[in-house]
Amino acid sequence: MSTGTTIIVVVAAVVIVAALAVGIARARGGGRNRALRRHFGPEYDLTVARHAGDTKAAERELDERLRRHGDLKTQPLSGELRERYVAEWAGVQEEFIEQPARAVADADQLLAHLAHDRGFPSDRYDEQVAALSVHHADTVQGYRQIHAAALRAREGRADTEELREAVVHARALFEDLVKPPHHSADGKDTAHQQHHHRRRFGGGTRDHRGGGMRHRLGTRPHAPWAMRGGNMGRGDL
Repeated sequence: MSTGTTIIVVVAAVVIVAALAVGIARARGGGRNRALRRHFGPEYDLTVARHAGDTKAAERELDERLRRHGDLKTQPLSGELRERYVAEWAGVQEEFIEQPARAVADADQLLAHLAHDRGFPSDRYDEQVAALSVHHADTVQGYRQIHAAALRAREGRADTEELREAVVHARALFEDLVKPPHHSADGKDTAHQQHHHRRRFGGGTRDHRGGGMRHRLGTRPHAPWAMRGGNMGRGDL
C-alpha cells in the first residue's frame, strides 16, 4: 500500500470514528432530552420558553433542579391538618365572592404554608417553586400564576377575571399537595371528604371558623415572601 493510500485510509478512519462519536453523543443527548420531557411534562416546555427557545439552557436548569431537589422526601399531612387546609381553601373560595384580591393573597399564603408542611423548602419562593416543579411538574405553574396575581393585585393591576383564573389554576396544585397517600386510619377516604368542602370554582363550603385561615397562616414563621404586609418576591423560574 502506497503512502498516499495509507494516509487516505487513516483520514477516512478518523472521520468515521468522529462521526460515530458525534452520533453517540447525540443519541445520549436525545435520551436525556426525552427523559427530561417525560419527567417534567409541561414544565419542560415552559422552561424552554422562559429561555427563549434555548433548549440546552433549559435542560441545564432542569438538570440542576433535579440535582438539588430530586431526593427530597416529602412529609404526609396528618388527617387533622389535611382537613384544616381543605376547609381553609374552601374559605378562600368563599372569600373571593366579595374580596377577590384578598382571597388571592390568602391562597398564595396557603400554598406556601402547605408546601412547607409537606416538606418543601420555604426560605425563598423561587427555591420552593423549583422543588415543587420536580415533584409536581404538572401543576406547579398554578402556584406561579397565583403568586404573580397576588403581586399584581397588591399593585392594583389585576382585574377580577385574572384573579379568578389564578385561583382556578392554583387549585390543582393544592389538591396535589393535600391529597392523602392512602385512606385514613378510620377507613374514611379523606379525598372524598375534601369533595364536600367545595362549592364555588367547582365546589366549596364556607369556613365557619371566621377567618381562621388568615389568623393561623399569618402567624407562621416560614414563607416570608407570602406574608401579608411583607415583601412578596418577584422572582420566578
